[in-house]
Amino acid sequence: MQSVAFIQWCLDHLNYWTITLLMAIESSFIPFPSEVVVAPAAYRTASPDCDMNIVLVVLFATLGADIGAIINYVLARTLGRPLVYAFANSRFGHLCLIDADKVAHAEEYFDRHGAIGTFMGRLVPAVRQLISIPAGLARMNLGRFLFFTTLGAATWNTVLAILGRSLASVVPEDQLMARVTTYSHEIGYAMIALAVAIVVYLVYQVKKGEK
Repeated sequence: MQSVAFIQWCLDHLNYWTITLLMAIESSFIPFPSEVVVAPAAYRTASPDCDMNIVLVVLFATLGADIGAIINYVLARTLGRPLVYAFANSRFGHLCLIDADKVAHAEEYFDRHGAIGTFMGRLVPAVRQLISIPAGLARMNLGRFLFFTTLGAATWNTVLAILGRSLASVVPEDQLMARVTTYSHEIGYAMIALAVAIVVYLVYQVKKGEK
């Protein structure tokens, strides 16, 4: 209960440091929607009384996402698959909204898409917070992992920031999250389709070059 109250306090007092902290939590073992952090922060940058900058909102949100992703990556790489699944099946794992099926789903996603799956996974609602775990289990190169994680997180955070800022002039703040939730899902699916198209194109180019 205290942790929930702390998160709510951070949401009520959004600044660069609370954005970083909340996004680190969001990307680690206590997942909650990034929409409730980035979009409201960007929404508030439209106010002349706000001292935050939308570019820095994206930057610190991405930094926080990287921190949380690294925590998951290092823990998975250090503990290994048996302990990760034991945690997922534990009571504490369930309190963190994690279970073995979700971890297995993230592993399957990573296995299908390889390294690029770390980027694409940051755009998929059901996979975003957990994609770092299979990367750690597979002992993916840390530099490569950070590159794709940062690219994916920055892309998603930019979309949320633009969405939040664009709604500032047309939607009251108490209606913001309902609109953001609707639009973010639609945009997320469009971005996944775009990412898949890019991967297909790159694979085609590689195959073409081998002929």
